[in-house]
Amino acid sequence: MKEKSSNKKIAIVVNNAWYAYNFRLNLARSLQKNGYEVVFVAPYDKKYSKLIGEEFNIFDIEIDAKGINPVNDLLTMIALYKIYKKENIDMVLNFTIKPNIYSSIVAGILGIQSISNITGLGTIFIKQSIATKIAKLLYKIALGYNDKVFFQNSDDKSLFIKENLVAKSKADLLPGSGVDLDKFIPMKKKDDKRFKFLLIARLLKDKGILEYIDAIKIIKAKHNDIEFQILGAVGVANKTAITKEELQVWIDKDLLTYLGTTDNVQDVIAKVDCVVLPSYREGTPRSLLEASAMQKPIIATNVVGCKEVVDDGINGYLCEVKNAQDLANKMELMINLSESEREAMGKAGREKIIKEFDEKIVIDKYLANIREILK
Repeated sequence: MKEKSSNKKIAIVVNNAWYAYNFRLNLARSLQKNGYEVVFVAPYDKKYSKLIGEEFNIFDIEIDAKGINPVNDLLTMIALYKIYKKENIDMVLNFTIKPNIYSSIVAGILGIQSISNITGLGTIFIKQSIATKIAKLLYKIALGYNDKVFFQNSDDKSLFIKENLVAKSKADLLPGSGVDLDKFIPMKKKDDKRFKFLLIARLLKDKGILEYIDAIKIIKAKHNDIEFQILGAVGVANKTAITKEELQVWIDKDLLTYLGTTDNVQDVIAKVDCVVLPSYREGTPRSLLEASAMQKPIIATNVVGCKEVVDDGINGYLCEVKNAQDLANKMELMINLSESEREAMGKAGREKIIKEFDEKIVIDKYLANIREILK
């Protein structure tokens, strides 16, 4: 546990400890090395909160990540208020939707500096509804309190500026969450005579799971030696979630291999030939960044977030969104490439990640902005 410091204190606020541990720990370590005291604020879980707690103080808080109960959200704001006031927080770094909104508002009320990171717009922005209007209103209020708002692609940034949800002067771009290039390194697949596709995502319809299944059926009608895998949580709290029963039907029909979840995604990526993501919209998808960093060719939809990672025909292929046949066509192209052609794609992907998506780029930008704001 980190000792009390007289330095500026920064809180990293997220809606789950798994996300904090896997995606923001290196940022916290860099801030600490640069003289800041860092604490985490996230809902407690038995595994990841304990791991974070070995290096940093972590404060447990209830956040109903997907719920729309205003009473629960008000209780979250009250809890945040108490933590920030008691701990004398100087700045908050918000990640994920509800912290971006409610933590920003609480920090604004307390006169605390804040930075929010819009990692993606989620289901409510894909399907316009009353919830979309409410979310936009809340974003407009919350982001007004921020000193800086980072976006992970230019389309999301432009949308928020156009809709007057954020001041143009506050908006800036980051290359996603970045990739730890020391962790995600090229690893050659052991030759097992089976070509393997992998989709890494929570099992949501918005991730293109149904299109993936339909594309699998098309490919399997031609090939009997191709394996299709999915890695990610099933039955999550989301309106577009795939149920465990639906997944089991696909498994029983021998369409795919379900790998569950893992903390060592690099070990899974190492064993496949191509990573696929037929998503409807993304911030900047980590699965594609990590696969490319490991020199795996990728296939993704030509949509916001994905198209920034895929240079079509260079490090992978782009396919039409919600088009299983086009996805199958691109998968067929990948299968028919020679091993040396796929290796060339993989190398091009690694070079792109080093140049554009290195985690150090993200961390350095955070450090520069934090210094400027706290000055």
